[in-house]
Amino acid sequence: MNVVIIDYGMGNLISVKRALEECGADVTISSDLSVVEAAGRLVLPGVGAFPDGMAELRSRGLDQAILAALQNASCEILGICLGMQLLATVGFEGSQTEGLNLIPGKVERLQPLDENDRIPHVGWNELSFVQHDPIFNDLPDGSDFYFVHSYHFIPENDSDIIATTPYCGNFVSMVRKNNIYGVQFHPEKSQQSGFKIIRNFLGL
Repeated sequence: MNVVIIDYGMGNLISVKRALEECGADVTISSDLSVVEAAGRLVLPGVGAFPDGMAELRSRGLDQAILAALQNASCEILGICLGMQLLATVGFEGSQTEGLNLIPGKVERLQPLDENDRIPHVGWNELSFVQHDPIFNDLPDGSDFYFVHSYHFIPENDSDIIATTPYCGNFVSMVRKNNIYGVQFHPEKSQQSGFKIIRNFLGL
């Protein structure tokens, strides 16, 4: 399976590339618009702030290239961490910023409910599956994944939520709308459970 990791200047591209290759993918890291538009599998990684991420995507024309690629129903995209958040309609990190609007919703700061909720949320935590999805094949409900974030995605439609995590109440940790997936955790840092998510994404 050929996978294009979208290079917009934000994210640990090499660790994501290694994880994808470990799972059997042929991987290209690219900011070339024609390469992105022709991809069968896209990965949008990201570490940093929502406004910076959108500014970098737009300055390179990659926002439009992603939209063009997804016109092909056989193309699948996986947003990781900030990459998941950028799928939303709008983000409220610092200033209000328009996102890619691929999955309707907003990104807001996590709100602690008690002294156990520390922001940023860093470390291992579990997924609770909200609905069945092929990306969960052979993965037990309650599996642990590695998180590093202070903001979370609040989808407009509950039907786009496929997993949640019990922290700061209960935040959305995975979304899916048609051929668009997002994960708030880092699958490349989540050992065998993370690699299972990657393999299932490649096999969609």
